[in-house]
Amino acid sequence: MPEPRSEERALRSKFMLIFRGGAVSRHDLSPSELQAHVEKWYRWSDELARQGRRNAGTALDNPGAAVRGHERVVTDGPYAESKDLVTGSMIIEAASLEDAVDVARTCPAYEFGGSVEVRPVQDNRI
Repeated sequence: MPEPRSEERALRSKFMLIFRGGAVSRHDLSPSELQAHVEKWYRWSDELARQGRRNAGTALDNPGAAVRGHERVVTDGPYAESKDLVTGSMIIEAASLEDAVDVARTCPAYEFGGSVEVRPVQDNRI
């Protein structure tokens, strides 16, 4: 196996992008608007893969459940304002937190008021 190029070696740290809100949490978009937005996500994801950054990701669906407290009470959920609802996540490789934030800035989530939280992953075996 050939030795990775220096820029490939630099992309060794893993970061989780946590997507909140955005188009999938809204109910006022037409099917064509939603489809056009989803296509932007595919293009973005494909570009990250082409750069060697994308490792794994998934969108989340509703409904869900929440388990809370010492009693482990299960309720329908999740309950959060739609703008704060976690709608998916992706683990990427980046050279630093700043590099991962730069990647997050290019995400299509912002088009419909979404946000992206960027967190370092502690277990590099992921």
